[in-house]
Amino acid sequence: MSIVDTVKQGAQGLVQGAMTKLVPLAPDSWIPGGVPDPLIQHKHGLIGAAVSRLDGPLKVKGAAPFAAEFRFENMAYCALVYATIARGRITAIDVVAAEAAPGVVLVMSHLNAPRMNKPPAFGSTPHGVGPADLPIFQDDRVHWNGQPIVAVLAETQEQADHAAALVEVAYAAEPSTTSLEGAKANGIAQGLFMGQPLLNEIGDAESALAQAAVKVDALYRTPRHNHNPIEPHAATIAWVGDELVIHDASQMVTQQAQTLGEVFDLTPDQVRLTSPYVGGGFGSKGLWDHQVIGAAAAKMAGRPVRIALSREGVYRVVGGRTLTEQRVAIGASADGKFEALIHTGLSVMSPHNNMPEPFILGTRAGYACPNIRLQVEVTQMNMLANTFMRAPGEAVGTFALESAIDELAVALAIDPVELRLRNEPEKDPTTGLPFSSRHIDKAWRDGAARFGWSDRGAPGARREGEWLVGTGCATGTYPYYRMPGAEARITLRRDGDGVGALVEVAAAEMGMGTSTTTAIVAAERLGLPLDRVEVAYGDSAIPGAIMAGGSQQTAAIGAAVIAAHNALVAELLTLAGNDSPLAGLSAGEVGSEDGGLAKLDDAARRESYASILARAQRDEVTVTKAGTPPLELMHWSMHSHSALFCEVKVNAVTGETRVSRFLGAFDCGRILNAKTAASQFRGGIIMGLGLALMEETQFDERNGRIMNPSLAEYHLPVHLDVPEIDVIWTDIPDPHTPMGAHGVGEIGITGVGAAVANAIYNATGRRVRDLPITLDKLL
Repeated sequence: MSIVDTVKQGAQGLVQGAMTKLVPLAPDSWIPGGVPDPLIQHKHGLIGAAVSRLDGPLKVKGAAPFAAEFRFENMAYCALVYATIARGRITAIDVVAAEAAPGVVLVMSHLNAPRMNKPPAFGSTPHGVGPADLPIFQDDRVHWNGQPIVAVLAETQEQADHAAALVEVAYAAEPSTTSLEGAKANGIAQGLFMGQPLLNEIGDAESALAQAAVKVDALYRTPRHNHNPIEPHAATIAWVGDELVIHDASQMVTQQAQTLGEVFDLTPDQVRLTSPYVGGGFGSKGLWDHQVIGAAAAKMAGRPVRIALSREGVYRVVGGRTLTEQRVAIGASADGKFEALIHTGLSVMSPHNNMPEPFILGTRAGYACPNIRLQVEVTQMNMLANTFMRAPGEAVGTFALESAIDELAVALAIDPVELRLRNEPEKDPTTGLPFSSRHIDKAWRDGAARFGWSDRGAPGARREGEWLVGTGCATGTYPYYRMPGAEARITLRRDGDGVGALVEVAAAEMGMGTSTTTAIVAAERLGLPLDRVEVAYGDSAIPGAIMAGGSQQTAAIGAAVIAAHNALVAELLTLAGNDSPLAGLSAGEVGSEDGGLAKLDDAARRESYASILARAQRDEVTVTKAGTPPLELMHWSMHSHSALFCEVKVNAVTGETRVSRFLGAFDCGRILNAKTAASQFRGGIIMGLGLALMEETQFDERNGRIMNPSLAEYHLPVHLDVPEIDVIWTDIPDPHTPMGAHGVGEIGITGVGAAVANAIYNATGRRVRDLPITLDKLL
């Protein structure tokens, strides 16, 4: 059986959907290379409409296969044993009882695992996405408390779990660093993010702070956070000869397949990774130890393997957000103009990865100030490698920055919205680049009017029985990214009297509506109804590499679809020949509309796709094209923005905090799908409420073990914790991006922690600078 046949056994057809009622919007305005694109002048009412997710019915019916739902014949199930020391050596592993347990197929550890290469760590190579620079099951070393050290395969998951509990391990513990104070004592270094120092210095911020008429200077702390996607991490794995097939939950399909290939000395065409559905990722659904272990165990046993982490297993194996200590100092003139802005502090990493929490990123372009100092330093602890978590850096950095701005507003007796507007920059304050599109002032004014901000009172002034009521605000910013190398493949084929299109992009769908947005963009470009466009994705066999991260996937896909459509038009004009009404026209003179091509300034000169294909005696035509390089990032400072408004009620007796109202006003360029964008904004805000009030990974500094690895003890917002959330947006296209759009996935969480903290101050007069804001901090 070939690798393609094996994938077809496990995978199913991806999404295709029905037409939804649509509302027309303004034309596209992207200007690649400064040249207008005539193919986006004809609109068909798709972009900006509220379109239901095309994969929604499949998920509701249970027909969408997730990673742990694929099946292979003769499949074994895997359970893991985790180390219980923070650092040291394994001196003995007793597997006798486990191997004798019912249904056990294999017990694998470093003592008998096949030889494997280290997975290249994220950022170490162009496609490396390993969690750290550590070998997996290759030696007796223990690097963190919770490291997988033994894998048990059995005929059922229950048998594997039982046998894993019978494994006994002895250790030689070595000195470890599991406290922040101990880590600081060992040394502090300059932090790097994507290979660049997290350091910006403009003017003399400390001197300007000392001379400022009004100043604030405070320390803010944020804790560890763990990932809790609704779908725990899992993979279903098979070897077909010397080829590896893996059905995974991945945000980085192509890159992950390539990294796994390097681990097992495979060429790219020997690894097929599919990830059609991902039940939540937020930065965590990448390559971790369990996929490598599962693939090695499958190779050793000669059987397909399903490895599905328990919720506790996710806490042991999958990294999250690391803790920070942040100093924010702002000096201002009496009228509120910033004269000094200092945002510095410390982040923690493991010794084997390089992912500090880059909390200064949002500060770099936030406010006008002549004297700026921004710096992230790092120290190391023996712990699970930390990783990306929704808005890495910005989510916690804005808590500190925006809380400090609220404190400054109090000191100045200036409304906090007005203070922010007074310090709006005309250009990027750290790079000097002009902003490609910045309408945060409109978001502030529209949001304030809709929220009723003018009714805000002094701290402690409003009360409803036992409940103190307050309102607060904060801003958020998240950079625009667009990954180079994104490709799209469009196949146009005859289907009866009409045509349909298959659009293939090497992208991931985590529930944010990527497949639906891709279908909208493609249908808009092709001039086809939405139900005539099928989207395939989540498969490493598709050309290109698009990562679902950094809120950049939609822009990357859009650029690739635009490029592929341009190439398709040129190919169709060639196929049309001299007898076509389009004869003699160049690609720049025609556009796609109503299932065909037409001259832009003469609609009478048109021909349908079906007619062109029939004339050429072709059933289909396929083109593959990469998007243009993201040169816009060289010329513009590009960001999504938010203005956030929160109302809280704090019980004067118990300290319990309830968020009673929340409004987010967003400036993210053009909104491509009103329905999925609103859901993304609300989802980010809800995650921000958890960050503000509940989430905290309890880390035992005696032994480096996470103490609350379950949803019973790691608290997340539930329905009763979340009020009605109102979201609005400017919907002003950015003329320098594909489709005029910026990312929306991470801006929702950014700033929420500060908005809640500032509302709590307004309700109680108590300033909390240490997340989460639990009731003990308010009593």
